[in-house]
Amino acid sequence: MPRTTLTAALLSMASLWTSLCAAGAIDTRYGNVDETRLAHASQEPGQWFTVGRDGDGTYYSPLHLINAGNVAGLGFAWEYKTNTSRGMAATPLVVDGVMYTSGNRGVVYALDAATGKPIWVFDPLNKAAIGRAACCDVVNRGVAVWKGKVYVASTNAQLFALDARTGAKIWEVDTLRGEHGEYSSTGAPQIAGALVVIGNAGGDMNGGGTRGFITAYDLETGKQAWRFYTVPSATDTGSSPEMQRAAATWDAGISPAFGRGGNVWAFMAYDSQLGLLYAGTGNPAPYKPSDRSPSGGRFDDLYTDCIIALHADTGNMAWYFQTTPGDAWDYDASAPLVLADLRIGGRERKVLMQANKNGYFYVLDRTIGTPISAKPFVRNLNWSTGLDNEFRPIVSPNADYARGPKMILPSNYGAHEWTPMAFSPLTGLVYIPVIDLPSVYVDLARNPGASLHAIDAADPELGTASVDLSWNAAEQRAFFGELPDFPNRDRKTARSWSRSRIEAWDPIAQRIVWQRETATNYAVLNGGTLATAGNLVFAGQEDGRLVAYSADDGKVLKVIETGTALMAAPMTYEVEGTQYVAILAGRGGAMISAGPAPSNSAASRYDNANRIIVFKLGGAAVPKPPLRASPRWPMPPPAEGDAATVRAGERLFIANCARCHAFGATLTADLSRLNDGIGNLEAFKAIVLQGAFAFKGMGSFADRLTQVDAAALHAFIVDRAAKAYEAQEHQHRGGPPP
Repeated sequence: MPRTTLTAALLSMASLWTSLCAAGAIDTRYGNVDETRLAHASQEPGQWFTVGRDGDGTYYSPLHLINAGNVAGLGFAWEYKTNTSRGMAATPLVVDGVMYTSGNRGVVYALDAATGKPIWVFDPLNKAAIGRAACCDVVNRGVAVWKGKVYVASTNAQLFALDARTGAKIWEVDTLRGEHGEYSSTGAPQIAGALVVIGNAGGDMNGGGTRGFITAYDLETGKQAWRFYTVPSATDTGSSPEMQRAAATWDAGISPAFGRGGNVWAFMAYDSQLGLLYAGTGNPAPYKPSDRSPSGGRFDDLYTDCIIALHADTGNMAWYFQTTPGDAWDYDASAPLVLADLRIGGRERKVLMQANKNGYFYVLDRTIGTPISAKPFVRNLNWSTGLDNEFRPIVSPNADYARGPKMILPSNYGAHEWTPMAFSPLTGLVYIPVIDLPSVYVDLARNPGASLHAIDAADPELGTASVDLSWNAAEQRAFFGELPDFPNRDRKTARSWSRSRIEAWDPIAQRIVWQRETATNYAVLNGGTLATAGNLVFAGQEDGRLVAYSADDGKVLKVIETGTALMAAPMTYEVEGTQYVAILAGRGGAMISAGPAPSNSAASRYDNANRIIVFKLGGAAVPKPPLRASPRWPMPPPAEGDAATVRAGERLFIANCARCHAFGATLTADLSRLNDGIGNLEAFKAIVLQGAFAFKGMGSFADRLTQVDAAALHAFIVDRAAKAYEAQEHQHRGGPPP
């Protein structure tokens, strides 16, 4: 070929390449993650490819430009405000200088990772009232990025594949196709070979839970590849061997109306060498064993509270391990799963690790599912006295609340919730955000004097309450009936039972190496952890502090005040020689059902303004959100109904409204303020029964409440408004509170 022809051809090819890149057909900058890059993630320390950074979900970064010697100089770099105000649970991904993450309801943000400048935003356009179907806020735990696409699940359980360069929708599927009930989706999609896998939430809903399952879809087309149900169904006529085995572990007399739970609502993991997908399943539903087992027998209720391994290409089960058989306490096995290769007993073992809600830290052989070790990682654990030779918990008599109210630890929030834990291969330690908190459990159907029912949609006859300094047994007797005088403090130490902490755990020796208290007095959900090669561990707290610890001994090296509650896990990345640390900020999740933000939460002082906050060395102080406004209560309308009506309205409020609403510093409307015209009974009924505010997220409750119920609810809210107004006026006049 003549030189001029060759030159022209090369120029033409270069022009075509440039055109293709400009058109997005070839673009190595946006979403360029594949098997090779993920397998060699340690060789690209500046990237953060998955929610846990690597294929093992370690939340560990090899970066060390920020280290124990200079972290004191860490400060504000930039922020991105999402203009939302609910829980923020995702950990961002950064691929080749672009940050991808998700916020409320599954909205996706693509930002310039060095400046925070938005590249694109994708809104899945959920139905506004979808929050009614979500047990624990409209949080979203993150996205997956793979070969030029971004995958996200919206709250209403639609799975999207987006163009990583533009945010344009490539495909969308309804992951609930063929299913019914109060499902939602809050977890992060998991890439597994040629498939993307997603689960759902709902085990705490529907009066008996929804039926849990996970579904796999083709990465390119969205076509369904397989679906695996985690629990059997009375109407499932073509049961697989796995479901036949599971069915034998349930009471044959269980109501066919119950979905049974077992939902996979948080994170999963994937071993590309073994071709195995791992998932932790949720609680059985209803919560009370007596409701699931009318015969009175004891049943394991597979595959709830299990760590399961599936062959990713087929969805067939490889193995399972159940952490809490016959669960009565909401001890899901949904905490994050970390994969590692550890030298145990003189040989290398491929392991899977989990700090379970039930208070035990498990190390399993992830090839065949056999347990290697399990030890309690939480103080004062009293629901179980130990494990037998098969690693089954030995249940304490103190845990049987069918015999009367019991104070049980861990609480139904668990010793470790969904918040990620980091594993550092340098120290060999796992860093766990621990919740040291008991709950009181009451069987409302059996306890004398109980006046409350339907306290939770998953089980209308179970009452639970956290035992922190807000606990008052005398006050709770009006609802729970007869109660012992459970103290809100440890009588030996006079300290609150509620104590959260960061715990450095040795998974081989199964012992605590160091621990640092992060909250006390009131129940909070502190954030997940990040470990780095700079001998650092980062963790956020509900009081708004981002704290840096030395990874080896737990010394506090830096505290940054953000003014916003932090429950997500931080991450770190590098762009053009600068290392950054990033975290999503915003209170929410299950804690919104616990009442108003306590005094040790940033949300009690500042607006819960959602944002992505990024830090770097030499940065400034973090801008705080506006202080929480406290406008005066208006004069309420005249009292409605008698005292009995108000008490009935209070019970209805607890049973139907308290999952989202509280009086005080809340993320949703404080109804005692009587805003939006709700002081008028007819306006209130239009909202509650007719869905007038569905566009704001408040759906109709006509399926659960009658006209009489709505009137009683309104009488209670007006009564609370009157009491707040009276207290305000007394204080204004300089008198003591009434």
